[in-house]
Amino acid sequence: MKTQVMTFKISNSFAEWARHFDSHAEIQKVAGMNPIFRGPHENDPQRVCIVMQINDDEKAEAFMREHEAEILESGHILETTEVNRYL
Repeated sequence: MKTQVMTFKISNSFAEWARHFDSHAEIQKVAGMNPIFRGPHENDPQRVCIVMQINDDEKAEAFMREHEAEILESGHILETTEVNRYL
């Protein structure tokens, strides 16, 4: 299992983004993704960090591709996304 740290910008409030993110908990779980932290940057509420454990890099990447429309709808600005994975 790996730990993935993802940072990105959002186009709406953190509360709006978080509601959308949390509503997908079941499909995240099915994809082998277990969020352990999500929060806004202390000095920039439009910058978000997610820390999650993932079972499979390819499944996580497939999840992002398959749910791109919903991710965009949440306010996530995809081109600002930075992903780092740790063992």
